[in-house]
Amino acid sequence: MKIGCPTEIKPQEFRVGMTPNAAQEAVAHGHEVLIQSGAGLGSGFTNEDYIAAGAVIIDTAEEIFASADMIVKVKEPQAIERKMLREGQLLFTYLHLAPDPEQTHDLLASGCTAIAYETVTDASGGLPLLAPMSEVAGRLAPQVGAWTLQKANGGRGVLMGGVPGVGPAKVLVIGGGVVGTHAARIAAGMGADVTVLDRSLPRMRYLDDVFGKVFKTGFSSAGYTAELLQQADMVIGAVLIPGAAAPKLVSRAQLATMKPGAALVDVAIDQGGCFETSRATTHADPIYDVDGIMHYCVANMPGAVARTSTIALGNATLPFLLALADKGWRKACEDDPHLLNGLNVHAGQLTYYAVGKALELDVLAPALALKA
Repeated sequence: MKIGCPTEIKPQEFRVGMTPNAAQEAVAHGHEVLIQSGAGLGSGFTNEDYIAAGAVIIDTAEEIFASADMIVKVKEPQAIERKMLREGQLLFTYLHLAPDPEQTHDLLASGCTAIAYETVTDASGGLPLLAPMSEVAGRLAPQVGAWTLQKANGGRGVLMGGVPGVGPAKVLVIGGGVVGTHAARIAAGMGADVTVLDRSLPRMRYLDDVFGKVFKTGFSSAGYTAELLQQADMVIGAVLIPGAAAPKLVSRAQLATMKPGAALVDVAIDQGGCFETSRATTHADPIYDVDGIMHYCVANMPGAVARTSTIALGNATLPFLLALADKGWRKACEDDPHLLNGLNVHAGQLTYYAVGKALELDVLAPALALKA
């Protein structure tokens, strides 16, 4: 199979879809790997690194899309890239279709087969290709939130850990999954007073057993969330419904109850965001003010630490990438129902229920798509 990896063109996106190690593995399996010139530079990988791994360097994205059987990326294809996709081509990347009807319609029109990293599952019910970036984003969230809280950036001017005689920042983390757990650990490590809200009692027991008094846990009822919002210096939105649009957990009206200059960090922005006032931003212009509350809503947070993120993502995607290349997408998905859960689009048909529900589109069962 010809595997193509173009340079990411989303603003301030420095990651790359394949590391040299992944390229070397694919070549060892008998595949041809096409890397766009300079694609890895943002993550610290040179063309020479890829050539040494056995890959072929290609000058333009157009050439890669025209000749590759499978396109491997990090972020969802941008409009100009979607025009280059073709019928029968396999796309393997993050998609986040539920809040993005324009991308969804373009992918359907292209006739390609698209497998989304964020909906591939594992035997334990986890999301193995989303988890590495959730870990990175979770650990970044208190860091960027602390920066947002600085007075020069419009924030309250509160130091996360306080100092002797001055209390620490109060941090509220909504969602106790991968993102929330990592965010809480880092925020607590910075000295903040941290509370994690979740609706799963087993998950809260787990967090309490593992982390003890490092941070507090609470049940995510509307009333308790509203109470803690009034006290918070920083709120980290860390909720996820796999493949679906994120629920809106903080309304615009509630901003008026918060401390002026408090920071909202929306890690769910890829799925539409979990605050009513969230809108996607970039690393070039990451924060904005709504009613005196500072919002940090960068849609590709892990791109800020591109080398760490690229290597972590590559470690997770490699087994699936090789399965798709070795067997073709149909056989690979037949053999692995967890990979089949990643199938979002095939030959003009939507194949993921949560996306269809969010966008009010008809959905073809993935099992039927295998036979189509």
